[in-house]
Amino acid sequence: QVQLVESGGGLVQAGGSLRLTCAASGRIFTINTMGWYRQAPGKQRELVATITRGGSTNYIDSVKERFTISRNNAGGPVYLQMNSLKPEDTAVYYCNAHDYYSADYWGQGTQVTVSS
Repeated sequence: QVQLVESGGGLVQAGGSLRLTCAASGRIFTINTMGWYRQAPGKQRELVATITRGGSTNYIDSVKERFTISRNNAGGPVYLQMNSLKPEDTAVYYCNAHDYYSADYWGQGTQVTVSS
């Protein structure tokens, strides 16, 4: 089992920045990929960014050049630095861990609200 805890959400004006943190515990050595997803009201949850154990990253087009996913070491906290935030980035952001057995684990979510 893997447990995930997110932090760092909040209210920010358009153009501002936030950094989300996801701390993993438990069988972290089984994690292959970690990522951030978001779900806005009335919409489906969507992938925002991922980072593999080897450090490869991937982003959806709408956040490229604005968001950066990173971590200091395998198994350490995963960060999502969000710059130039837009009202359409408003959502609950969830941390995800995908392990080598194809199991997915989720955090409880953290609210990000961007005011115009």
